[in-house]
Amino acid sequence: MSEDTITKNMTIGEVMEKHPETEAVFMKHFGNGCFTCPGAKTEDIAFGCTMHGVDVDTIIGELNEVVEN
Repeated sequence: MSEDTITKNMTIGEVMEKHPETEAVFMKHFGNGCFTCPGAKTEDIAFGCTMHGVDVDTIIGELNEVVEN
């Protein structure tokens, strides 16, 4: 695992700040609420998945694919 590998314990805001190219993945799975929600800065991806009914492994896979390419 490299230092750029995204994990479910990282905050949504941390990932979007470090990797702006991931915004499309968050938009696809969570909607545009991530961009205006104050919780995005403190909530981890796993929590967001629980709140939005998204499989955490699916979104983590897509996020890491975007970062790798």
